[in-house]
Amino acid sequence: QVQLVESGGGLVQAGGSLRLSCAASGRTFSNYAMGWFRQAPGKEREFVGAITWSGGRTYLADSVKGRFTISRDNAKNTVYLQMNSLKPEDTAVYYCARNGRTYGSGSYLYRAQEYDYWGQGTQVTVSS
Repeated sequence: QVQLVESGGGLVQAGGSLRLSCAASGRTFSNYAMGWFRQAPGKEREFVGAITWSGGRTYLADSVKGRFTISRDNAKNTVYLQMNSLKPEDTAVYYCARNGRTYGSGSYLYRAQEYDYWGQGTQVTVSS
């Protein structure tokens, strides 16, 4: 069983920064792409970004390009989401997830149904 635990959320003013972390259990973390999604109240869960198993390629939603970056440390079984220039519309619960395919890479990483394990989420609130 894989467990994912997010941390680093909180309240920040517009224009500020936060770094989310997602720590994974298990010995095969480095075999899987990882993704970040978010869900705002009354809205559907949406893709934020993903990173391939090696960290060699990242994918970002258009709404966060130029502001967010994704990285991973396979030695620490952790994936990160660095969020800069935060906007009130970034307010949401942020979830990390593990892609269901080993060594995954490609446009399917944008789809939530391609992920098999999810964390509990961490709240990010951006005040104006």
